[in-house]
Amino acid sequence: MIELVPEGFEERERGADLEFAAYTDAHGGARIARAFRVVSEDEVPSDWSERWRSFHKPVRAGPFWVGPSWEGAPADAIPIVIDPGLAFGTGAHATTRLCLGLLAGVRPGSLLDAGCGSGVLCVAAAKLGFAPVHAVDDDPLAVAAACENAERNDATIEARCADVLEAPLPRTDVVVANIALDVVERLGPRLDVPELITSGYLERDRPQLEAFDHVERRVLAGWAADRFRVA
Repeated sequence: MIELVPEGFEERERGADLEFAAYTDAHGGARIARAFRVVSEDEVPSDWSERWRSFHKPVRAGPFWVGPSWEGAPADAIPIVIDPGLAFGTGAHATTRLCLGLLAGVRPGSLLDAGCGSGVLCVAAAKLGFAPVHAVDDDPLAVAAACENAERNDATIEARCADVLEAPLPRTDVVVANIALDVVERLGPRLDVPELITSGYLERDRPQLEAFDHVERRVLAGWAADRFRVA
């Protein structure tokens, strides 16, 4: 889908199925039809510029409320305002919510968000009192979005564009890595960190990290997140 409609698309879970939706022209629709074979097309309604907001609903995760700027946060939550953008991550995905819950149980210190996406986790860390908060992603759009979301939330982060598997990484008290399982396992040996939170993989998957002891696992909607401490 990224190759077919690089301008963006929506992803929705339909029970055991996954539905993709893209706003595109007839040429884009033809490309998608050739690739997926089973497609449906509808005319874009005249109020499309407002209707897309209905897809982005706020969520609660631990002490946090994560939602777009046009929704109001409840008084009993720590608000994280994330407006949808080109970078991956609005906070609604199960892996993000699992990481937020685990992060809330960790004593604040310095933190690295490895593969920060739109910055939900690093913004949450800053709001919990973590400092300094480092955010690294190999996508420049993600880094820009993380900086914008940090500013929107009055959070202080240090963000840069780099490959977490190759670039030098700061030594921190905590690392959170909500990325693919294979990247988590390749990242582990590069880290000099007492505490590690990982996600981005299914409940059936378990990261193999020799230098760490497993402390806690949480699952949600078929996804998993784990907390480790240095062995």
